[in-house]
Amino acid sequence: MNVSDPQVQAAGNQPEEEHQEEKHPDPWGVRRAENLLSSLQGVLSARVEVSPIGEVKAVHILAQPGTSPKQMVRNIESALLAQLGLKVDHRKISVAQTADVQPIEALEEEAVASLANKRQILFQGIDVEPVGSLRVNMHVTLSVRGTEGTGEEEVADTKRSRMQGAARAAVALLDRLLPVNTIEMEGLKVIEEFDAQVVVCGVRTVAGRNTRLLCGSAVVTEDLEQASVLAVLDATNRWLGSRT
Repeated sequence: MNVSDPQVQAAGNQPEEEHQEEKHPDPWGVRRAENLLSSLQGVLSARVEVSPIGEVKAVHILAQPGTSPKQMVRNIESALLAQLGLKVDHRKISVAQTADVQPIEALEEEAVASLANKRQILFQGIDVEPVGSLRVNMHVTLSVRGTEGTGEEEVADTKRSRMQGAARAAVALLDRLLPVNTIEMEGLKVIEEFDAQVVVCGVRTVAGRNTRLLCGSAVVTEDLEQASVLAVLDATNRWLGSRT
């Protein structure tokens, strides 16, 4: 059974769309059927295959998730019969569904949550408290596996001392909150790479007779003190992540 009968109009009265259709003849009305099926709720695309004599051989549907394939087949049968007077055997209709695609906002939230779970040590902030005229007390606040704490280190009020003091305060706090291993500061330095300052640190873990050197880095975006703490976290988060 043909999907539809072709209509012939005078060439001079045909609009541009019909001129285009003449270039790609559709004697069995396949495009009309595909457009109809594509307009159904939940259908992403549709393709109709017909035999040389216009009989429908197969109907292929790509659908969104949510509607059962059986219900989708019934919807297609009803639409073809009601709109085109075409009865198609349900066995000729195949329905494929896409995966459940979440909105980008939901995906971003899941990614942030997943990243937070992997980062078992989170940076909360740094406070600098003056101690006299030449010294400062560095207060570093971290969240370690859900437990928040603050480490302190009193240092001379110089750029290098403040940077090292912030890193040592972070390491001392980690050593207190992670009692399984002893964590010690190995070293800290600032290097120039790719037209930027990068803080590189070494942290050593001690467990019985076993020691392990952990290295981390952070680009200086705010100040040297914050980058120093982030370099410590970069090293220790990798280590903790490999142990979970």
